[in-house]
Amino acid sequence: MLRVNKSTGFALYEVLLGVLIFAIGVVALGRSAENCINASSLTAEENRVRLILSNRMAEIQATPGIPDQGRDVKIDTGYGIVRLIQKAEPAVMTEDDGTELPGIMSVTLRAEWERAGIKQSKQVEFYVYRAG
Repeated sequence: MLRVNKSTGFALYEVLLGVLIFAIGVVALGRSAENCINASSLTAEENRVRLILSNRMAEIQATPGIPDQGRDVKIDTGYGIVRLIQKAEPAVMTEDDGTELPGIMSVTLRAEWERAGIKQSKQVEFYVYRAG
């Protein structure tokens, strides 16, 4: 007659439960790694756009003469196409006594791009003084 130990059946359930817990942990770890990679990619993309805006701003500030009234440039960043829109107009500024300050231009730079089919944008506005 074959003797069956009652505790051997529980060992199988314990192993299956351990494997299930391990599998859930591996899936959770995989999702965390995926989220970290996505966040890193989004940060790199936004840093690239900020760099485009700051480079164009520095270029406008360093170039003598009045900035272009309107300009639209498409730039390939490696993360997709970024559309850089520049608008410049005279800024009406006055002193406390009402004297108008000539030669000050208000420049707006706007970067537009798409991420996963959703439009994204960043904008910077600054003033440039050109003595005329």
